[in-house]
Amino acid sequence: MKSKENVGYVFFLAIVAAFGGFLFGYDTAVISGTISKVGDLFHLSSIQQGWLGSSAIVGSIAGALCAGFISDYMGRKKTMIIAAILFIVSGFGCAISASFAQLIIWRIVGGIGIGVVSVVSPVYISEIAITKCRGLLVALYQLAITIGILASYYINYLLENFSHTGELGNTLMHQIFISEVWRSMLGMESLPAILFLILVFFIPESPRWMIIKDKISGASAILSRIYRTKEDADLQIKETLSTAGNKKKSDFSVIFQAGIKKAVIIGVCIAILGQFMGVNAVIYYGPEMFKSAHLSGGDSLFAQVLVGLVNMLTTVLAMFIIDRLGRKKLIYFGVSGMILSLILIVSYYLTGAQNYSIVIYFMLYIFFQAVSISAIVWVLLSEMYPTRVRGVAMSIASFALWAANFIIVLLTPVLFEIISPAGLFIMFAVMCLPYMFIMWKYVPETAGKSLEEIERYWTKDK
Repeated sequence: MKSKENVGYVFFLAIVAAFGGFLFGYDTAVISGTISKVGDLFHLSSIQQGWLGSSAIVGSIAGALCAGFISDYMGRKKTMIIAAILFIVSGFGCAISASFAQLIIWRIVGGIGIGVVSVVSPVYISEIAITKCRGLLVALYQLAITIGILASYYINYLLENFSHTGELGNTLMHQIFISEVWRSMLGMESLPAILFLILVFFIPESPRWMIIKDKISGASAILSRIYRTKEDADLQIKETLSTAGNKKKSDFSVIFQAGIKKAVIIGVCIAILGQFMGVNAVIYYGPEMFKSAHLSGGDSLFAQVLVGLVNMLTTVLAMFIIDRLGRKKLIYFGVSGMILSLILIVSYYLTGAQNYSIVIYFMLYIFFQAVSISAIVWVLLSEMYPTRVRGVAMSIASFALWAANFIIVLLTPVLFEIISPAGLFIMFAVMCLPYMFIMWKYVPETAGKSLEEIERYWTKDK
């Protein structure tokens, strides 16, 4: 029997929006292969290296804070176009930076793009998704992030090798690809960003956003293509309007209503604690961590590629079980495994071992986080809030996430020296416990529920 939903079309829309996640992942992780090189060139201290690693996150905080308001006002599609342009400009700027200060500025510009896309892409996917596979579709965004992370690791590895063996006569090209290879590592981001910009023009605006903005005829046309019939499209419009009530426009005061405020607070807690469990410390500083565990520079970059590969493949697994097992079961399984693998990493550093088992422990840690918190976070945050304030509420949660991320990435090099690697990973393990408690006590299972049903859970509008 032919499905009443146009699943192929919905997947196309989700894939295009998820491409923003690829740029998110690339921009986030590419810095890991450049920190030591930029540090040597500009003679950076440990706190300056932390600033280099975290500077993009400053932009992400600003981008996330503004993105919800922009996307609620201008629409999801136009906001993605803005993000693509920011990524393009940032990549070119980093490649030609004449000073450390200029490099920081362009990294912040790219960070704004990260913050914007971290809000608007999951929201767009959630709003065009059909209920039965919404978790899978939004998880495409997380998969794209992991592909971007892996791509940056692999491109860093290839460019590093090319810088030792390649020859380029052109002085500028020699500087970018050979003598200061970090420039090409950061600049490569502009190429996929241009592709993303082109693809966004081929997708429609979010129909749920159009409904809230009283653009009913346009939303009906898009939904008729998603659900194949005008009758089903009209039914979805009626359902969305029923939860929006008389307040069709975004109203910031709704954030402070009892049920919605609770959802926002829980979302903020999930976002913050997820960062203090260490995943981005590994993403940003993995090569430096491997070097501290007595791996050579080349081996540390290759080990980081393996970590990125595990991250991507595990996310594929999570995509196909997130709607079947549900969000909460994956969290219980994954966070428990994270605690175990973090204990193994701590034991490695405490015993003073000097072998490649540390790579296996990091791969285990990445496996458990990728199948749980990383796969779940954008799904939950994109589906927890009412349509009329989804952008703004998502901005608040994303702002909290990026603020926590900034603190961790900025302080990781310093904490590595002050409390030792073992102490740092003990801290990450401890932070897993309150995260698990909040998920168990306060977060409902959202798998299999429509966005309108989830909204009614928080507002108690039965």
